[in-house]
Amino acid sequence: MVAIFQEPLTAETVKEKARALGADLVGIADAAALNANPPDPAHPKRPMDISDHDADRVIVIAKRLSAGTTRLPAWDERHKFYNDELALTAIEATSLELVLWLEDRGYPALIVPPTHVDPLDYRGDARASLGPILSMPHAAVEAGLGTLGLNQMLLTPEYGPRVVVTAVLTSAPVECDSRMEEALCHGAECGRCLSACPGDVIRHFDRDWQACQDYRSPHGFHALADHIGRIIDEPDPAKKKAMLRSKDQFYLWQSILRGAGVVTGCRRCQDVCPVGADYARLADALAEIAEDTPEKRARLAEMRAAEAAGDMPESYRLAERWIGDLVKQANAAL
Repeated sequence: MVAIFQEPLTAETVKEKARALGADLVGIADAAALNANPPDPAHPKRPMDISDHDADRVIVIAKRLSAGTTRLPAWDERHKFYNDELALTAIEATSLELVLWLEDRGYPALIVPPTHVDPLDYRGDARASLGPILSMPHAAVEAGLGTLGLNQMLLTPEYGPRVVVTAVLTSAPVECDSRMEEALCHGAECGRCLSACPGDVIRHFDRDWQACQDYRSPHGFHALADHIGRIIDEPDPAKKKAMLRSKDQFYLWQSILRGAGVVTGCRRCQDVCPVGADYARLADALAEIAEDTPEKRARLAEMRAAEAAGDMPESYRLAERWIGDLVKQANAAL
């Protein structure tokens, strides 16, 4: 873009505009850091893979999830799915308005939706867990918004993990934010996310993403493919017709309309996380964790012992850049 058409911009001006458009949180990452440190080096998803021209900066914006829905304890509460989808729609609209505002000032830009999966990654397995074209939690950490937790979800000081996030790529030469060095997560010493997980998919600073898929996208493509497959395989015409009118079919149809249960789903681990200034108004409804079991408590005890001995898992070492320093966090709490 010819410089004569570009207005001078500062990072604070961009952030003020994003907040005015509806963002609750905004940070700016240097795309060079994301290009140099992909979360999965074997399958890097980097800003440079999206644009050759307009990806020097990654503006990460977030919107909080409503406290009212967070206080609903059921993981599969469809009202919750719908409200979360509305929050996602709102932050995507904010992203678009920010893109147009940047372009009016001479800086081409583009949105990276959090649910954008590269179709070329699909290999015929409807149940495979496919990552987005750019990892929003990692981009948010690079933009200074927070750190990752025990299950590798984004944690923010203001709202803990109870946010939805999008990103805007641009080459506007504005100042970047710095990563937080100290972990926000309390690790296995807390472990509430692990205790509350209905699918028991949370590991030691990792997650069984394949198993999580059934919960975080309960009416997603895998559910649709399985349901259609069962209908095709059913030999009885009457039963086949009944399956077309079943509650499963209705839920899938309803989810396709808005994405509730597809792009939004279980966030039980986000609900119960005590990180975030907002948790004070949630704690009374979330203190008890019905999903907790003796087996989960025993596993957490093993994790605590390993952390106390300095025997951190490989998953922590690989993600330490984004999780932060647990020792500093522990010392700060003393």
